[in-house]
Amino acid sequence: MSIETLYKLYKTPLFSLAYRMLGSVMDAEDIVQEAFLAYDQLSDSSVIHNERAFLYKIVTNRCLDLLRSSAKKRELYVGPWLPEPLIEKNTLGEDPSDVYLQHESISTAYLLLLQQLNAVERAVFLLREIFHYSYDEVAEMIGKSSTNCRQIYHRAKKSIHFDPDQPPSISMAEGQIKEFVNSLIQGNTSKLLELVSENVVFYSDGGGKVRAAQIPIIGFDKVINLHHNLLSMYEGKYSYSFLIVNGLPGIRINIDENIQYIYSFTFKNNQIQTIYAVANPDKLRHV
Repeated sequence: MSIETLYKLYKTPLFSLAYRMLGSVMDAEDIVQEAFLAYDQLSDSSVIHNERAFLYKIVTNRCLDLLRSSAKKRELYVGPWLPEPLIEKNTLGEDPSDVYLQHESISTAYLLLLQQLNAVERAVFLLREIFHYSYDEVAEMIGKSSTNCRQIYHRAKKSIHFDPDQPPSISMAEGQIKEFVNSLIQGNTSKLLELVSENVVFYSDGGGKVRAAQIPIIGFDKVINLHHNLLSMYEGKYSYSFLIVNGLPGIRINIDENIQYIYSFTFKNNQIQTIYAVANPDKLRHV
């Protein structure tokens, strides 16, 4: 099979694996490119009997290496760590391989749950749960026994506990987010009480490089007051637009054309339950 055909078939699912492993769009793109380059540089590709498994093995192990090398950096991260936002492109859905991004969860909340697993647990869980590899195939990819991989998978599955409330449809969520923004700007507290949970939590990731809360902000009053203060502070200096972030409606906010925030949300009982804001410029270079 030609490298061009392989690239067309597997680029998106390989990116999907790497992004879920790393929480980084840019690192995931780099690793996928490296995997195809490694395949293309084989002196005799005919010795590869399963190109798909070969590519997945390369991507998995490059991700594991990167996670191990960056573990200390993560420990020293300033404030809450959030994954790089994945912004939906207009072409999403035209390629059948995009099913890996559409039909499996890529929400910010789910990615944060994956981060609670160690690197090997994450790899085994994703290869088995999302990509449906057998335990023997997973074992061959990560260099462990099939029995060990089975145990790792079941341990990881018990740890994640991902059982979200039925999310609103994309159109309904988009309507709620737009109402949320309009109500914030207008100072309509009664409407905000309808839209936002009393126990809402706000996470902001500035990475120590831009202004951002270094601890989660919990509770309706604190979260709304914070945003009202920000609106007053930057009155006339900000602009915003709506876009799809990690599979759900979100917001892009620009301040003085220099600082950028990407907001994503989770919902429970048709209210906004969690708000995530990524402002670390290193995580927004791809946006």
